[in-house]
Amino acid sequence: MTAKSFVQQSRTVLEMIKIEHTLFALPFAFLGMMLAAEGVPLWRTVLWIVVAMVGARSAAMGFNRLVDRKIDAVNPRTARRALPAGLVTPGAVAAFVAASSGLLILAAWQLNPLALALSPVALFILFLYSYTKRFTWASHLILGLSLAGAPLGAWIAVRGDVQTTPLILAGVVLTWVAGFDVLYALQDVEFDRGAGLYSIPARFGVMGALWISAFLHAVTLALLALLPRVYPQGLRHWYWVGWAGCLLLLIYQHWVVRPGDLSRLNAAFFNANGALSVWLFAATALDILLS
Repeated sequence: MTAKSFVQQSRTVLEMIKIEHTLFALPFAFLGMMLAAEGVPLWRTVLWIVVAMVGARSAAMGFNRLVDRKIDAVNPRTARRALPAGLVTPGAVAAFVAASSGLLILAAWQLNPLALALSPVALFILFLYSYTKRFTWASHLILGLSLAGAPLGAWIAVRGDVQTTPLILAGVVLTWVAGFDVLYALQDVEFDRGAGLYSIPARFGVMGALWISAFLHAVTLALLALLPRVYPQGLRHWYWVGWAGCLLLLIYQHWVVRPGDLSRLNAAFFNANGALSVWLFAATALDILLS
């Protein structure tokens, strides 16, 4: 492979995994980090948490695209993705997944022994998700579990232990992600049924999926409301400003995604959820720093 071809393949892989969408989970990792440190930890710790997050998400997305390439090729919505379109080779993506996995393990090694010991478990969960749509409609919950490792892992990176606070925060991420992934899966409901794939919309229909998504997001808000009670230092009014913003953004998602009208689904999925994670982190960070 020439240097020019390597650069082109690398650029295509980064575009394929949408590296910019790491922003979905990164603010929650920072949230877990600041709650654990009761402020800002050492910059070395911050750096390795970022490296771990980039490695974990890149490995997960690359593996998902690799495993699903044949399914993506026959789905009109995904047929133009890099692998089914032949813009990048499976070997290049596999090498990228291996390198990204190594990056996560390296970061965990630099953080502490518990983080290193749990890094293979994190990779197992991240890779498991890609197969779950083949046998269970609860695949959305496994995706949520995958991203729930962001705040839990960041807490472990700082303190080297597990407490109630990061578990509640992990539950927040699990239900939030599962809820919006159910909405995202609405656009593939007919394809999933025809291809024998499993999802909540394929199993319960559009209306059932909307209700389940709303329930999951109600649990998200309930867990967020519980967080100040379990966090030993407490959280005050700025945190509740963040909670109110999450409430409004989740209401917006469920208002714009309606049966028979999925035209604003991408706005609900990308814009609202990106704003939610950043808003909650900013408000909570302000609360921690000013307390």
